[in-house]
Amino acid sequence: MVAENNKKQQKLLKVLISPVISEKSTFVGEKNNQFVFRVAERAHKADIKEAIELLFKVEVEKVSVLRVKGKEKKYGRFSGKRRNWRKAYVSLKPGQELNMVAGEGK
Repeated sequence: MVAENNKKQQKLLKVLISPVISEKSTFVGEKNNQFVFRVAERAHKADIKEAIELLFKVEVEKVSVLRVKGKEKKYGRFSGKRRNWRKAYVSLKPGQELNMVAGEGK
């Protein structure tokens, strides 16, 4: 039982890759109490919700997920493409706060 729980926690820790810090994500965070994260390609909404609740000890109301297409880039005379990635918008329940710097929530 403990081993299964530990495996599940390790799996959930691999779901979140990093927070997305941009002008748009800051605006959305202030206006709608949402936070933006870069997540694993195969992560489901339920996995993302559990990972946020486990790491930051907050209650999640809603998770929206979208795929971001990789940009075409030139590397000197060669052209290439950046990887596609997945972004999650996480809405917290009213009264919940998330402090990204300290890694804790209330």
